[in-house]
Amino acid sequence: MASLLFRQRRVSALGVSRILQAVNGDSFRLQPESNCRTFATFGVIIRNYSSGKGTAKLDFTDLTRPHTWYLNARKKQRKVFLHVGPTNSGKTYHALKRLESSSSGVYCGPLRLLAWEVAERLNKARVPCDLITGQEKDEVDGAKHKAVTVEMADVTSDYECAVIDEIQMLGCKTRGFSFTRALLGIAADELHLCGDAAAVPLIQELLKVTGDDVQVRSYERLLPLVPLEVPLGSFSNIRTGDCIVSFSRKGIYKLKKKIETGGKHLCSVVYGSLPPETRTRQARMFNDASSEFDVLVAGDAIGMGLNLNISRIIFSTMKKFDGLERRDLTLPEVKQIAGRAGRYGSKYPMGEVTCLDAEDLPLLHSSLKSASPTLQQAGIFPSFDFIYMYSRLQQKRGLYQILEDFLENAKLSENYFFANCEEMLKVAAVIDELPLSLQDKYLFCISPVDMDDEISSQGLTQFAENYAKKGLVRLKEIFSPGSLQVPKTHSALKELESIHKVLELYVWLSFRLDESFPDHELASSQKAICSMLIEEFLERLGFQNPTSRKLNSLMAKKRRQYL
Repeated sequence: MASLLFRQRRVSALGVSRILQAVNGDSFRLQPESNCRTFATFGVIIRNYSSGKGTAKLDFTDLTRPHTWYLNARKKQRKVFLHVGPTNSGKTYHALKRLESSSSGVYCGPLRLLAWEVAERLNKARVPCDLITGQEKDEVDGAKHKAVTVEMADVTSDYECAVIDEIQMLGCKTRGFSFTRALLGIAADELHLCGDAAAVPLIQELLKVTGDDVQVRSYERLLPLVPLEVPLGSFSNIRTGDCIVSFSRKGIYKLKKKIETGGKHLCSVVYGSLPPETRTRQARMFNDASSEFDVLVAGDAIGMGLNLNISRIIFSTMKKFDGLERRDLTLPEVKQIAGRAGRYGSKYPMGEVTCLDAEDLPLLHSSLKSASPTLQQAGIFPSFDFIYMYSRLQQKRGLYQILEDFLENAKLSENYFFANCEEMLKVAAVIDELPLSLQDKYLFCISPVDMDDEISSQGLTQFAENYAKKGLVRLKEIFSPGSLQVPKTHSALKELESIHKVLELYVWLSFRLDESFPDHELASSQKAICSMLIEEFLERLGFQNPTSRKLNSLMAKKRRQYL
């Protein structure tokens, strides 16, 4: 179905213009601090610069004291609790119990799925909780709690309690700076950090200068994790509760089909580029004991703290392509993924882990016996305010050059590293020629676009071009009644996933430039239909045994609601 939508243009554009409908409108300018809460504000620096007072002493490339950027947090004597231990040790559970009992609070997670889970948990416990991610905002009357993705952490509000999950990700090359910002910037009386013990020394060092009181609480696994001495061998040895892990979408679908062709099991699927709504429903089907979907085929997304009732983890390979090379899994990657087996509270008394092939067992066993390497540095990245002030010294230069020069000249302390900003630079190179303000360009650069995905990158380009020309970007309905078609090939599925990314990008922009991207509701509903079509493809992919007719009936009902 999707291919029909995109036939009229070359493959490079794949018909993104069919998603967009340019409409004449008044120009709209982004208002700082009202439409774009992502930007931090250093009012004192800007006022000093604007008034000409003391500007000779200001060095906008000096990023050696990032804790001073967050005045609200520095006004507090925070109590910081480090909950550390392996996966399935209950560390996050204890932090969330404290959040639940607090008068106000915020949960910051690495995945939208985790933010959804926490918001649902608190609301069920009659603790009103808002859900805020880059792509959605679900506000509850009277809520004084929030569950957010870490990038959306609010460093301007005061809380009694805050929780940052998977805190060891502050060492991540691409997303680490968001965890560092939350760690240094959240103004909470109590700050609970959950993650691997490898992050403890670095966090203690970073917080020496903040005056916070830091306490470490260590946890052990609640159920044993047993590395098996023999590989899986044949797929006939797959059993209920298994999760087999692959690191490519082709590999995941190949495994799903192989397992289902055996006729004994149906597989749920979880991997990174699936729409988050689809991942959530696939995980729930696997967790549901009454569901026919009793095996999970997954990518490394399961290592991010998803709550899954897994009995045994099976690595189909111990290698992955990281964008540059095919390499062995790192020790933390192995431990994070393997540790998802044996969730406390599931029907399984322990977790087991093995590999598909015997040759991979030595790396698995050695990784599980070793301690994770201690983190040495935390990620950091300059806010728009730093870039803006630096740009005042670089008149008539594009954002690409300003960013590149700033990163080259900026000074960091030994505890920090610059986050990888290749994606931002790719966007800047594309939109620099457009008649946009520096702040608008920066906004597009930090958007959740995948520049390696041709449809996604074309979507961003056309959004930016229409915004620059018209000040108004309208969305066209692409999934209309009577035209819904489930993809029949993997390439068609990939195209649908890319369309979903474009729709998500529109929703993200609509939260920040609401007057210029007014079709938020349409984008959200089209996104839901896109997810539904992807899910139905997943259900049809493998061997369909007779008992799956119940599922097909349910999918048909779900489909009819869009007709």
